[in-house]
Amino acid sequence: MTSDSSGDAATRQAWVALGGAAAAVERVAYAGSGVLGGGRLPVRELARATVGVCSLAAAELAAVRAGRSAEDLPRLVVDEGAVSTAFVSERHLRVQGRAPVSFAPLSGFWRTRDGWLRTHANYPHHRAALERALGAAGGELTPDVLRAELAGRAAVEVQEAVYAAGGLAVAVADGFGAPQPLVEARETGGRGRALGAGSLPASGVRVLDLTRVIAGPVATRTLGLLGADVLRVDPPRLPEADDAHADTGFGKRSARLDLAARADREVFRELLAGADVVVSGYRPGALDRFGLAAEEMVAERPGLVVAQVCAWGWHGPWAGRRGFDSLVQAGYGIAAAEAGPDGAPGVLPAQALDHGTGYLLAGGVLRALAEGGGRVLRFSLAGTASWLVRDIPPGEGGEGAATAGASGAHDAERWLREADSGYGRLRHAVPPLAVGPATWPTGPSRWGTDPARWLPA
Repeated sequence: MTSDSSGDAATRQAWVALGGAAAAVERVAYAGSGVLGGGRLPVRELARATVGVCSLAAAELAAVRAGRSAEDLPRLVVDEGAVSTAFVSERHLRVQGRAPVSFAPLSGFWRTRDGWLRTHANYPHHRAALERALGAAGGELTPDVLRAELAGRAAVEVQEAVYAAGGLAVAVADGFGAPQPLVEARETGGRGRALGAGSLPASGVRVLDLTRVIAGPVATRTLGLLGADVLRVDPPRLPEADDAHADTGFGKRSARLDLAARADREVFRELLAGADVVVSGYRPGALDRFGLAAEEMVAERPGLVVAQVCAWGWHGPWAGRRGFDSLVQAGYGIAAAEAGPDGAPGVLPAQALDHGTGYLLAGGVLRALAEGGGRVLRFSLAGTASWLVRDIPPGEGGEGAATAGASGAHDAERWLREADSGYGRLRHAVPPLAVGPATWPTGPSRWGTDPARWLPA
């Protein structure tokens, strides 16, 4: 069954937020079913809409580069089975037949004296910070010890102590957080490099990828799928988890540069001079000390598209805080809204804030390129959360839409492939876009092992 999106509020809202003309939404249709429905919040509608607008933006850029009108777009059909599979790509990943570990033992919900707390300790430095904050610096903090420790303490007290130690813990909020914009866009003047016709929508576009974990890497692996030369750059002393990079490292190369070192900073400046797009996933202000605030980069490289994503939004007291999808779900009130009959906090059926924001970000970059560049775009997981809980009507999109996925008809195997990579043989989810190749030509290289230079033009 196929339904068009002309009456789909989520698709229209997202496309207009990216600056697109509302009439273009009529070119997007949805088919099939997935497994993201059935919850209290309209995750299915969010997921397909973000993929739909990203597909539409890719088609728009392809039309512009081919010398056609931006309104001269083909009909695009997004398969919701592919969307569902891609939104939980980390669950489907197999590395040499091995399933990755999604959450460490000290990551999760914990009952406190006055409510619930969500911790995130997947990375060693975050675990160490949690141990320091709770007086267990010797490494003796086990799930049982943590459970007993938190049972007698207030959630917000622990939240602040862990944050002060450099860790990640968020008190579960009972109500939804303050409204946040889905995207903030600002034109900077100047025109980007002229893009002629290309075999793919983003062929030849150079993207500097300064992102980690899921949202930003999903965006940049999507741009890589569409033909961009994506170079991810990380600091050498902040290693990425191999499994995370095996999932999101498709469509890009990965290098390491220490921006605190003069020689590496000069290499980065040379890369920036040749870039068309910079995608950053660091906290607001985190890169400013290196002269890499958005305003400084666009002044140095007129016409550059800078797309930034953070956890908690770009305004307010939490704007500078670290965060991940699971923590934003907890702190923004989503975990409480999805609570079970016993009152324990719940979760969305996917890390939909991460994945959805990733496709929105990629769509925003593609639209900016279609309009000549020269733009700063800001996204946040909290902005996507605000959209989810306030604006998206549930159960839209044609007959049977509200119950799609509840019947168990979704067959993820249709949307899984295998590829060689720097980590060995991978099983992975294919991209869900209605535009571009069916999958990436190769798997990811190992994190941080590629040279820090652009591919030959």
